Amino acid sequence: MSRKPANRKPAPATSNRVPAAAGKERPGVRQGVQWVTVDENNEGQRVDNFLLAQLRGVPKSIVYRIVRKGEVRVNKGRVRPDTRLKFGDQVRIPPVIRKERPEQVRPGARVQGVMEAAVVFEDEQMLVVNKPSGIAVHGGSGLSFGLIEVLRSARPEARFLELVHRLDRDTSGLVMVAKKRSSLRYLQEELRQKRIRKHYHALVAGDWPGTVGRVEEPLLRYEMPNGERRVKVDAAGKPSLTTFCCLARYAGYGLVEASPITGRTHQIRVHCAWAGHPIAGDDKYMDDVSLKAFRALGGQRLMLHARALEFSLPATGEPVRLEAPYDEAFNNVLTKLGARMTGINE
Repeated sequence: MSRKPANRKPAPATSNRVPAAAGKERPGVRQGVQWVTVDENNEGQRVDNFLLAQLRGVPKSIVYRIVRKGEVRVNKGRVRPDTRLKFGDQVRIPPVIRKERPEQVRPGARVQGVMEAAVVFEDEQMLVVNKPSGIAVHGGSGLSFGLIEVLRSARPEARFLELVHRLDRDTSGLVMVAKKRSSLRYLQEELRQKRIRKHYHALVAGDWPGTVGRVEEPLLRYEMPNGERRVKVDAAGKPSLTTFCCLARYAGYGLVEASPITGRTHQIRVHCAWAGHPIAGDDKYMDDVSLKAFRALGGQRLMLHARALEFSLPATGEPVRLEAPYDEAFNNVLTKLGARMTGINE
């Protein structure tokens, strides 16, 4: 088992932006015929998904149209959108008009360095990052970039880097990233089969009762009038299960380990709030009075941390358990509260 080099340096960033002609609409660029050989990173991928990745900027409707009309060929034969590609296949991609990409902000050398320093495990198949709180796992929704874009920028030689799963922007902790498509498929199947165990540490308001070892309440996603995404316990929602274990108690708060068996959006946050003990610093599910009291302690972040992962390595099947330390902000709150991390049995 190999791990990341101790002194890995991030790739230098010579500019923060992609050069572009200011104030001008970008014209389309005609893409000539391409012949692409399927490598190990694309083996097993559907033709439509392969084309969407190859033809970024081309509308989906055009991609499906050129497949339907037989303009896309694999080994000189017609294919369907759901045809699975094999290693060594020759894919003909016909001429298309591709929109030029708009101006994009690139992660600078400092943020690249922060993310590289956060890599806690790496081999030829995958890497695991201790994501800082406040950084999204990917760009979008007004964000220029997230964890995956920073890693790709820091590793321009990497041909394949994809998120295996996600964390909320304000949640810190362990995130798996696949370096090969075969590893991505393996790890996502392991997640579906519930063979990967995730353990979170959360500082919750109040005295977590020792009788609450699991919360099994259905969760339903909905939107606020302003378009903000929220989740609530609702009989019409999807089945959801989280197990809990109290690690430490002290005045006004408790530190719990939460292990989600299912993987719903905001699952731990909503299950904690439903149990009457919202996660400290949660501005979505904590009441205003409790949130104000936490802020008065100096707490400025959501106190939820993806502490540990248990999984089997894609290449060898070797079982691995990884743990990620708390960041300074999380530690400062615990220190101020006088938390003792020896654990309890109550």
